[in-house]
Amino acid sequence: MVPRTFVFHRPTLAASIVAGLAGESLLDYSSGLFLASPRHTGKSTFLRQDMMPACEQRGWEVIYVDLWSSPHSDPGVLIERAIMAKLQSYASRIKQPLSTGGSHVVRLYRTLPWDQSQPTLPDGVTLVEALQALHEVSGYPVVLFIDEAQHALNSERGMNAMFALKAARDALTLGVKQPGLRLVFTGSSRDKLAKLVMSRDQPFFGNTVIPFPLLGSDFIEAFTQHINAKLAPGNTFQVTDVAQTFEHMGHRPELLWEIVKRIALELGQAPELGRLLKQGANAVQADSLSIFQAEYDPLTELQQAILFVLSQAAAENRPFTPFTQATLQEIQARAGRKTQPAPSSIQRGLDSLREKGLVWRSGRGVYALEDSGMGEWLLSDDSEVGVDDPMQYSYVGNTLDRLDRDFLQQPHIVRPITADTLSEALRLTNNMEVDLEQPLRGEDT
Repeated sequence: MVPRTFVFHRPTLAASIVAGLAGESLLDYSSGLFLASPRHTGKSTFLRQDMMPACEQRGWEVIYVDLWSSPHSDPGVLIERAIMAKLQSYASRIKQPLSTGGSHVVRLYRTLPWDQSQPTLPDGVTLVEALQALHEVSGYPVVLFIDEAQHALNSERGMNAMFALKAARDALTLGVKQPGLRLVFTGSSRDKLAKLVMSRDQPFFGNTVIPFPLLGSDFIEAFTQHINAKLAPGNTFQVTDVAQTFEHMGHRPELLWEIVKRIALELGQAPELGRLLKQGANAVQADSLSIFQAEYDPLTELQQAILFVLSQAAAENRPFTPFTQATLQEIQARAGRKTQPAPSSIQRGLDSLREKGLVWRSGRGVYALEDSGMGEWLLSDDSEVGVDDPMQYSYVGNTLDRLDRDFLQQPHIVRPITADTLSEALRLTNNMEVDLEQPLRGEDT
């Protein structure tokens, strides 16, 4: 999140993607759009502020569900509830109850029994039928946005929902003049989201996960102009300094705002602002990279080898098959063993890595890195690289997901900002509420 009074729209990007969904451009997303980038880089904001309004302007029926909004709820249930809620908005157009005794049960278009008093679909009713009914009753194409879609892999019901959506896509797209359904999936983990498209036994095999276009120079210029308007004349930020800090922060607007706000509130002297921005960003970056090292060093040689081979598979966009002969040979070579490790040893290693929060396993036994930044760090051999090396910035952004996003709001952290004080703040996670309306130095109150 950036200051509440600052909204940065991306209409050109939204129009381009919507044209791809409509089949009007060379970029064809009719079979599904899969967008990936780390959390807090602007995906959800873009969907809500730009993509969904652009779809609605075309008259399309829009459904949005965030699978991360309720981590303890089954992803399949969340998808059902979102579709059911949209159907309920058309209750007045749906046929009258089958009986006159106050029954809530109706039958949509003679095929779909629907109990309007229930939040999820009734037994025996499929998502295909529900989406077909919604398309018919609304009279418009349906666009379903599933944010953090990789969480569907965590449950059988979630995976069943993914297969059902694929079937609904085919039913409402193939052999029809006007496609009735478009699907948009986003994920904060490219490796996990790719599990839906990489294997033949996955629902969207053949699709491609593409990187979400991160905020760039136009955002930085607009953001800097907005911040400087609230500061005293002659005590403002330079666009180049803000841009460099934004890159260090993994293109995360919320984290950039917290650093800028703290400096402007407590340390705001124009000659120092650029240096303080860089100092704060470097401290965050160094602390983020040290997390990888601290997690990697205690691992056994076999666990380190498994993690490295898994990282290679992710980087090459291929499935990780831990028990095949080829993979066992890769792990053996990486671990420097004379003999090949037994599959049981590999399984114990994977279980241990999962317990440590380094490896993730789907409900169907597919493995991926919990934090893709760990893999990039391993493959980069960053022990030879200095803090200011720009090659590090891409995976620092991933690591910041695991740190408290309000780290700069700890009131007892001693100023000025240094590597030590930022490192301390990063480890304090009390999830304090942040008043983003608090005025900056120089702002009229």
